[in-house]
Amino acid sequence: MLKKVVTAASSLAISATLLTGCSAGNDDSKKLDKITIAEVTHSVFYAPQYAAITKGFFEEEGIEVDTINTQGADKTMAALISGEADIGLMGPEASIYVHSKDKDDYAVNFAQLTKRDGSFLIAREKMLDFKYEDLKGKEVLGGRKGGMPLMTFEYVLKQKGLTLGENTDADNVNVRTDIQFGVMAGAFVGGEADYTTAFEPTATTMEKEGSGYIVASIGKDSGEIPFTAYSATKSYLKDNSDLVQRFTNAVYKGQLWVQKASDKEIAETMKPFFEDISIEDLTTVVNRYKSIDAWSQDPLLKKESLDRLIAVMKEAKELDKDVSYEDIVNIDFANTAIKNVK
Repeated sequence: MLKKVVTAASSLAISATLLTGCSAGNDDSKKLDKITIAEVTHSVFYAPQYAAITKGFFEEEGIEVDTINTQGADKTMAALISGEADIGLMGPEASIYVHSKDKDDYAVNFAQLTKRDGSFLIAREKMLDFKYEDLKGKEVLGGRKGGMPLMTFEYVLKQKGLTLGENTDADNVNVRTDIQFGVMAGAFVGGEADYTTAFEPTATTMEKEGSGYIVASIGKDSGEIPFTAYSATKSYLKDNSDLVQRFTNAVYKGQLWVQKASDKEIAETMKPFFEDISIEDLTTVVNRYKSIDAWSQDPLLKKESLDRLIAVMKEAKELDKDVSYEDIVNIDFANTAIKNVK
């Protein structure tokens, strides 16, 4: 698993000289506005964002992007609230939790990036005819309690008619929440549990090493849900509305580009961020996410989509207080980007 903190400055330099033609004629003296994004994890799942960086779309909007990998939505939200990051890339559930605690300057979601769960179920052996019933009596590393990956996974299990609980009954599925998201793959390889969930490129790396094998896509089986979105505090959106608009424009340019680009072209734009992964493996991962329609076509987080997320949270008994769509979602930036960016 790739654990290093990633900065986009080097990628911007690469895009200026190699990957974009538009940057070559730019005035080098022009000062770019800097934005720090706290990513919930560092994953190929966020391909439209990385494409927007290396293709120079942020630079076109006068923005320099740095990314930090926080390894968890709770830590991403903490970085956002503390001011360590300007924008958080995480599941909207984090903003719902903060809003439910009656915080004044809570986080508001302004642009959606992915529309499905990006994790995969990993078994210890190849299972070409895997069925969710195979999980009965088994132990699965599911992630952090209250986190979107765990809640979506449990939602799928319940939709498949499975019962969650301690492994005292052969019909139960024991989904463990005691291991941190960032070290789940390592724990699984070390012998913990019968299955684990993992994002890309971790899942593909495990397959190459023979330490685990993908048997199901959680996102494919859960249906569409606003799995990852950009958020910022109310005060930041108010004080930096022009900057946030330009940021959203760049994200939308990235979303439009990946819809037209080939798998290999997308993989090449991500290579500066995943230097220890081959183009071949990156291309495989891109194809896997394309095949489940993981990426949002535009940055608009719709109400019906958020309602489904809230239903999943209530099913997981992680939400006992209703939250207004208008309170935690701002659609103005997305609508403006959709209208103006071609």
